[in-house]
Amino acid sequence: MRRSVIAVAPAALLVAISGWEIATIARAGRDTGTDAEWRAAAGAVRQRYRRGDLIVFAPRWTDPIGRMVLGDLIPVETAARMDAARYGRIWELSVRGARAPEGRGARVAWHAAFGAVTVRLLEREPVEVVTDFVDAFSRAAVAGAYATRSRDRDVAPAVDIEEVGFEPHRCVRVVPRPDQTVRVTYSPVALGRSLVGYVGLADVFTRRDRREPARLQVEVDGRPVADVTVGVDDGWVRFEADTEPSPRATVTFAATALGGRATDRLVCFAAEARR
Repeated sequence: MRRSVIAVAPAALLVAISGWEIATIARAGRDTGTDAEWRAAAGAVRQRYRRGDLIVFAPRWTDPIGRMVLGDLIPVETAARMDAARYGRIWELSVRGARAPEGRGARVAWHAAFGAVTVRLLEREPVEVVTDFVDAFSRAAVAGAYATRSRDRDVAPAVDIEEVGFEPHRCVRVVPRPDQTVRVTYSPVALGRSLVGYVGLADVFTRRDRREPARLQVEVDGRPVADVTVGVDDGWVRFEADTEPSPRATVTFAATALGGRATDRLVCFAAEARR
């Protein structure tokens, strides 16, 4: 019985946190929008929504109520996106004058207010992705000393949706042994003029119990182009490197668990080669 209680404790904790978050929003006051105002705002989005649009909420803590009215238009892959650069149309629902960072630099193509809730359709030129390294992982070669089990789950190198910085991200997950490096190599692979990526440490419970950082180094044709050290409180960390366009480059992502006690260090990264 004791093992059973322990096993469900993390899930119960997350449910409790979610319930507290929603209750807090409900008590926050009319300037966060009534149920009717959120439903009206959602209806306006539904009338104009196109497949592939991105929907975001601001401030970030309004996500739970936003997902209650528009969650069916936010696929898991979109919620767990690397970033918003590949989206040309972004729906922003906001309160208290907040703006979502995903829409930075975009023009307002349409907007309306529904009580306390403001809706904006933001448009911009999306980036052109030459290679998505998460999608291409099945063609990558993995080498190095890595763990395959952590906290009673399979953590062999794979693509998965992981919690990083309390948000979901679809990523390549590797778990290097303490003080060891795991190299994920793509060859041949197409490159554009830039390589943009993110890295973070997954799993709130392992971050709580293991405080050691990790490092991600990126090489293109044997040349270092990026080097990021990420800690337990850093979240989803962006990196970028200029690259020469090539149809047959070799790109390696090398993840290292820093320190002899760095067990269960779930390193999560995603990257795109962009035109």
